[in-house]
Amino acid sequence: MVEAPTRTEPSPNPTAGSATALFLDRDGVLIEEVEYLARPERVRLISGGAAAVRRANDAGWKVVVVSNQSGVARGLFPESVLPEIHSVISEKLLAEAGAVIDGFYYCPHHPTEGVGAYRIGCDCRKPKPGMLLKASIELGIDPSKSWMIGDRLTDLQAGAVAGCRTILVQTGYGSGTRIFSPDADLSLVAVLPSVVEAVRFALLNSPPPAR
Repeated sequence: MVEAPTRTEPSPNPTAGSATALFLDRDGVLIEEVEYLARPERVRLISGGAAAVRRANDAGWKVVVVSNQSGVARGLFPESVLPEIHSVISEKLLAEAGAVIDGFYYCPHHPTEGVGAYRIGCDCRKPKPGMLLKASIELGIDPSKSWMIGDRLTDLQAGAVAGCRTILVQTGYGSGTRIFSPDADLSLVAVLPSVVEAVRFALLNSPPPAR
């Protein structure tokens, strides 16, 4: 049985397939990288990230966080801490810039390092596109009009398979991520310093959403 991606924040469901979205990796892209973040009080937004999310909100885009969280599978923290962390992220975004995330999706599994039911080869763990595809169905997103912003090859691969254009940022693990020609097609359009420049680039290189 294929395990479905998990969503921790409900969102409205517009007309299926009509919305443009910004898919963001969480750690190292939206918030500062903390190895296996397990405590909500350690959440720190990437500088300028809240304002960037607000720009996407104002443009009428959905903003969706898609994150591998194998710390759950490895037994490093319980799955129940993830909604707490996502609540803190939402509070900080709202307080700093009035920014809103439309959905948090995460994969708690790992195919070889997991414990118990979390040790599975799922369809949600990036580089597989399960989280993006589930979000697209639930939130009425058209992946072909959307962007995946990440700091790892797995982020780009998941975005490309889902049908998005992708951007690599150099925060988090991005400064050490190298793109080589033998890599699978990543639909990579740009390599930029942070989510701030990535959101600006995506907005400038997309048609305005239909009204």
